[in-house]
Formats: sequence, structure tokens, C-alpha cells
Amino acid sequence: MAPVPAQATEITIGELSERSGVPASALRFYERKGLIRSRRTAGNQRRYRREVLRQVAFIRASHHLGIPLSVIGDALAKLPEGQAPTREFWARASECWSAELNARIKRLENMRDRFTECIGCGCLSFEQCGLVNPGDELGSRGAGPYRLFDS
Repeated sequence: MAPVPAQATEITIGELSERSGVPASALRFYERKGLIRSRRTAGNQRRYRREVLRQVAFIRASHHLGIPLSVIGDALAKLPEGQAPTREFWARASECWSAELNARIKRLENMRDRFTECIGCGCLSFEQCGLVNPGDELGSRGAGPYRLFDS
């Protein structure tokens, strides 16, 4: 596909897909979820403003970190219509999400450490292990790996 001319204010879904590396099906999904917007031509073809390229990059980077699409959408909703995410916008979003990401990292580290302890003796019996669950105290809480998820 030929490069998009620099003076072009709008691009097709194919051009957006090629430039962003995101499949057209994912772009249509993002649009259905309200993360990006397009206008329709007389022939009902999608046209995206060039700024959507940065919005898609923001969506992909944020989602790669595990930020839910609904939260990403809330952040993008704060952008004025037709504006690409700026460096300042990315910094503010990063600040907002840092606490959640750090909490998620801490939970994962705790789960990793507890899981290692649980299988350390080799018995793999969460119900009967005297080290992990003496007297099956956790049985009163119902089914589930409570020690693995408790912080």
C-alpha cells in the first residue's frame, strides 16, 4: 500500500490498520466500544482523522499493561474531539494508573511467593498439608485458594 500523503486529514481503515499494526477487525471493535470514531462516506466507508493513529497507539500500549478497555475509554473521553493524545496526556494517564499497576504487581508477587511456599513440601495437598493449612482451617471459608489470593 502506498504511504498516506502528509497533507491527508483522513485515512481509510486499511491505512489505519497498516500504519498502526492493528487488524481492521480490532479497529472496528474499538469503534463499537466508543474508543475511536470515524465518519462515513456516501458509500458508507469509514474515514478516520489522522489523530486516531495516536489514539490507537495509546489504546494498545495501555491495554498491553493490563488496563481495561473501559478505563482506557474513560481516559480518552477526556480528550477534546479530534485531538491526539499528547505527551502530557500520556503522563497524566500514567500517574493515574501507576498506583493500580503497583498494587497489581504486589498482588502478583504475593501470589507467586505463596504458591511457591504451598508446593514447597511436594505434597500438593492444600486440604491436608499441615504447613499450609493445619487442621483444614481454610475449609470453613469454602472452596478456593484463599492463601494464594490473600494479601
